[in-house]
Parts: sequence; structure tokens; C-alpha cells
Amino acid sequence: MGNKINFPARFLKPCRYKLIIMKLNTIKTVGRSDFVNMGPIRLRQPLPTQDVDMIDPFILLHHYGPYEISEKSNPFDLGPHPHRGFEPVTFLVQGEQLHRDSLGNESVVKAGDVQWTTAGRGIIHAEGPTKDFVKKGGTIEGIQLWLNLPAEKKMISANYQHAKNDHFNVVSSEDGKVNTQIIAGELDGNYGRIKTQTQVNAFMISVENGGEQTISFPKSHQGMLYLLKGDVVVNDSETLALNENQLIQFNQDGEGFSIKGKEKSKLLFLSGVPFNEKVTSYGPYVMNTQTEIMEAMRDYQMGKMGFLAPN
Repeated sequence: MGNKINFPARFLKPCRYKLIIMKLNTIKTVGRSDFVNMGPIRLRQPLPTQDVDMIDPFILLHHYGPYEISEKSNPFDLGPHPHRGFEPVTFLVQGEQLHRDSLGNESVVKAGDVQWTTAGRGIIHAEGPTKDFVKKGGTIEGIQLWLNLPAEKKMISANYQHAKNDHFNVVSSEDGKVNTQIIAGELDGNYGRIKTQTQVNAFMISVENGGEQTISFPKSHQGMLYLLKGDVVVNDSETLALNENQLIQFNQDGEGFSIKGKEKSKLLFLSGVPFNEKVTSYGPYVMNTQTEIMEAMRDYQMGKMGFLAPN
């Protein structure tokens, strides 16, 4: 989708009766996805970094795995822990995880599924490979995203959504080599399964070697593109490749971006309307002031976020 014309950074986007010129967003920053240690877990952290604190409204992005899980090795088993003031989201790429929370939800999340938790005023949850998966062994890989909530929604009721891989709408390129799974938000009149609290897009993009596509998103959104695996060229100018640069942040000055696969690749695109609010975070809490952080810690200790027993 998108035949290149003579001048750079603009593509022809087919529509029903005419061709529309799409101005591509320029690239603001390009970054790596270096490894960090989180207790016993070693994972990639493309956001935040020393240079980029956050990409409003996105606070944190962790790429965990691939890990080989077995009864002898299971580092990714996160027991009960609280959250308040934001939305922790898991995109499971490989494996099988069990989610439990203080709202009474319990679900098995499989490869390609997404779990979208709205922590709001407070929730306690636990996640890790299922007992059956640990027993038989296998590979776990996923993305953990922290999506901020605006001040007016930080104390809304907690909620949990589990969307299965085969329930998502998919938009394919004309050559069939790029498939964009719409998890949340909208693309070309197709909508995601997740009901969001704010204006946000989340697309998982699979690219075959030689596949080309242009993907649009609103100018009001801040957008970023993260490469999980493979090698692609973005906007005919910047290469994302595993273990090199893996994250692009776009300026808010266009209507979308283009990708071309140099090999089989997988990417996550995220965009959202920035809140432009002060962010104060500590551990599992993301609020606007230090006082609100102290209140969150007190409320958790007092049991106001519910209760969840260890598995």
C-alpha cells in the first residue's frame, strides 16, 4: 500500500475514488533497546532512557524474553503487586501466562493475546507462566507497556480486559506482505478490540521481506515505533534492526509513516494524545504529585486496593 512518487516523505494512499498525498511524520529521536536487570530478570528497556524520560502518554516500555522456561528456570513469575494511576498492558508474543487480580479475574493469556489493565484507584495483580507451561517447558516473550492516565482519570475504578489474538481486526498491504493487527484505536476505518480510557492506538505489525506499507495516525498523537525482531527501513531513511537502533519517536508534523521490510520483522506501533501534565512516579504508582504517591502507599498498606493471595 503506497506507491512512492518523485518527492521524498510523501506517499500516495489509495482511497475509493482518488489518491491522497500523505505527508510522512519526520523522525524526532532514534534509540537503542539495551538490556537492564530487574531483579532476577534481564530485559530490554527502550523507554525510558537517559535521553528520553517518556513519550507522553507512554511512560515505560519493557521487552522481556525470549526466555526458556522450565521447572529448573522460571525467573518471570511476578507475585501479587499493586498499581495505581496508569494502565499496565502486556502484549504476549510467545508462550503462555496466567493473570490473576484483586477484582477476581483469572485468565490464561496465550501467544498473540493482549491483557490491558486499568489500575485506576488501585489493583493488585500477579502474572507468570502457567504451571502447565512451566512443566512442559517453552519460550516466553512479551512487551510490558505503562500507559499513563490523565489526572481526571487516575482514581477511576480498576478494570481488566483480555483480548485474544484471533479476535483482532487486521489491515493488510496491497502485496499481502505487511499485516497490521489493530489492538486499540483505529486504522483505515478498522477498530481495535480494547476499549481505551484515552485516545490511543496500539498496532502489532508483521512484515515479510520486501513488504511495504504506509500507516496513518492523527497529527494530535505522539507516535513511536518499536522493533521486536528483524530489520526494516522507516520513511526510506532510518533503519531499525535488532541489537542496533530499535525505537523511533515521530514528530507531530505529518499523517503517518512508511515501512519496508529487509527481512521478516515484527514491530509495535503506539500513538496517543499527550496530556502535558506533571508526572510523579514511585515503584508501581504513577500520579501527579508526591502527596498522591504517599496516599497510594498508605492505601495499599490499609488494604484499600483489595487483596490477592500468592498462587
